[in-house]
Amino acid sequence: MTRIEPERIHRLNDRPSARGQYVLYWMQASQRAFWNPALEFAIDLANEHKLPVLVVFGLTPNYPEANLRHYAWMLQGLREAAQALRERDIGFVMRLGNPPDVALSLADRAAVLVTDRGYLRHQRAWRAYLAERASCSVIEIEGDAVVPVETAYPRQAVSAAVLRRRIQPLLPRFLRPLQEQAPQVRANFDEPSLDLDSLENIFAQLEVDRLVEPVDLPSGTHAARAQLRSFLEKNLARYAELRNDPRHDATSGLSPYLHFGQISPVEIAWEVSRVDHPSAHVFLEELIIRRELAINFVWYNPNYDTWAGLPQWAQQTLQAHAADPRPAIYSLNQLESAQTDDPIWNAAQSALIRTGRMHNYLRMYWGKRLLVWTAHPEEALRIGLYLNNKYALDGRDPNSYAGVGWCFGLHDRPFSERPIFGKVRPMTPEGFTRKYGMIES
Repeated sequence: MTRIEPERIHRLNDRPSARGQYVLYWMQASQRAFWNPALEFAIDLANEHKLPVLVVFGLTPNYPEANLRHYAWMLQGLREAAQALRERDIGFVMRLGNPPDVALSLADRAAVLVTDRGYLRHQRAWRAYLAERASCSVIEIEGDAVVPVETAYPRQAVSAAVLRRRIQPLLPRFLRPLQEQAPQVRANFDEPSLDLDSLENIFAQLEVDRLVEPVDLPSGTHAARAQLRSFLEKNLARYAELRNDPRHDATSGLSPYLHFGQISPVEIAWEVSRVDHPSAHVFLEELIIRRELAINFVWYNPNYDTWAGLPQWAQQTLQAHAADPRPAIYSLNQLESAQTDDPIWNAAQSALIRTGRMHNYLRMYWGKRLLVWTAHPEEALRIGLYLNNKYALDGRDPNSYAGVGWCFGLHDRPFSERPIFGKVRPMTPEGFTRKYGMIES
């Protein structure tokens, strides 16, 4: 009998459980040892079969659009997760290779293979590849959304209002603590594994861009929980008023931790929901409704990272104004190196390069200005996704694709028509400075 809500459980093949040496959990999206439904489901199965749990992580040497910055931060978090798993008497193995092939290399000795759920195209392809080839039962557990994506809505939602109406009545069912159980059989494996205490040796085996340097931000579940506590104590009370003001650090700072699955969105939502303050409701709107609107977008729209993924009205109006005169045209190199005539934009891009982070309101402005400085709106979208995915710690994420897409009309409504933007919501330097003044890099 599992403790996991049935809506989170997805059987990926029709093979029965096998006679195995362990229950195998293929960890990829949920990189944590706590508040992890896939891990807890694996523990339940292992206790039922009187077997230990073995966690495997497949480290691809060339993850799409990832560079040394992303790998270094992720591996620091995985080092902590591996230690926490061992302290829970759970085995951990990390091997270099195509992630589903790494999982398959251990699946032939597994009674059941459990995996978590990522929402992007390549993550779905990995799981389909594995489920087709595994000789045992493969079960996927969705643990990185508060409400499972298909339960929340059966198709792409055009706006937050549509999704909000569906999700809010479901929250009492899914927004609850996850009790952790101990494995009844202690893991005692001697499987070959990469040494997470020797990160430089692992870096040497990666086929990635090393010019984007790691950032000075603590990684892992311990750091994520410390960030959450700091937000609850210092910023939650002023979040509703100041979250959009880049001059104040009133946001949660949890986005990178959520991207790498180092903290559960359910854990965050549970802790915030216990605070009796109006700002708590505003934050939960962003964490649950807006974040899961992004998950809905990439899950149901196969073109989430291309021009074709934008709403038809936005494509049409931007195409109609594609030939409008631009005040300046900047090359990709000029944009990437923050060499425009807009000090606000340059400050935002410089912060992204230096820290791997950008204030969300600044990201909106940053993305919309690309329309003004590129020869065609399709090029602006490509550049926005490229820069965000390359430098942001939380790039290559459903929130990233939806966030950049919003700058081009996604999840928004038409506004009064104007040059270049057409009917897409505009943002201008004059409007930004009237509201917030100048931003220094």
